Amino acid sequence: MKAKSLDIQKITGNNIDTTSLDFAISEYLISEKLDGIRAYWNGNELITRSGNKIHAPDWFTAHFPTTSLDGELWIERGKFQLLTQIVMDKTPDEDAWLSVKYMVFDLPLSPLPFEQRYQDLQQLISAISTQNDYLFAIEQKSVDDLTILTQWLDIVVNNHGEGLMLQHRGNQYVAGRTNQLLKLKQHQDAEAIVIGYEEGNGKYQGQMGAVWVKTASNETFKIGSGFTDQQRKSPPAIGTTIQYRFNGYTERGIPRFARFNRVRLSPDS
Repeated sequence: MKAKSLDIQKITGNNIDTTSLDFAISEYLISEKLDGIRAYWNGNELITRSGNKIHAPDWFTAHFPTTSLDGELWIERGKFQLLTQIVMDKTPDEDAWLSVKYMVFDLPLSPLPFEQRYQDLQQLISAISTQNDYLFAIEQKSVDDLTILTQWLDIVVNNHGEGLMLQHRGNQYVAGRTNQLLKLKQHQDAEAIVIGYEEGNGKYQGQMGAVWVKTASNETFKIGSGFTDQQRKSPPAIGTTIQYRFNGYTERGIPRFARFNRVRLSPDS
């Protein structure tokens, strides 16, 4: 059995070793990281992060507040692919939308610190809860012990969840990335044999863009991230065993977010 390790990432992308955690966990409010589609409610319609309209049925948003909201459209753990099919359809399938929820985690226009914004968000959604079955505030919890935090993470991941989000109680709302918002997840390691290549695009034109690999269970898929520029110029040879990292599986049983880690030079490398 491959060992699992904790991978805490700042939203800026920096990795932090859990053995060097030097912040007070109690200063953060913690929620599950949902595998949904980010959506903004501007008081009139739902839009994607890039500003494109999401074509939800009128009844889905009929009783949403005029206040701007930030959250994720979500069905349940492990249903991201189904959700994508539903949400990206310009002609909404109204029966399919019945399974979708809008899970809200912030009030973008509020100048208050996060803890107070969350309290206001709870009150806002509670006040209209009898009118709408599709709008929810993502639950935020307080934890003051790393052991409890990692146990919670284990439970989420073992039940096909993505991980946890830690937001500092005093954090101001920022549309982009912030050092006071942490992502806590588990990554899994596995090995596969390189069986082919896919040419890159753009800056990687004429170089390796991705490798096709086969696992011990004969699953084949491609890995396109984690490589250095030098490795793209001289990729692992066909037949080479590589180690990759990933975060759970898709509904088809394919590793999600697979990225190259290293070439396995020996059985214990």
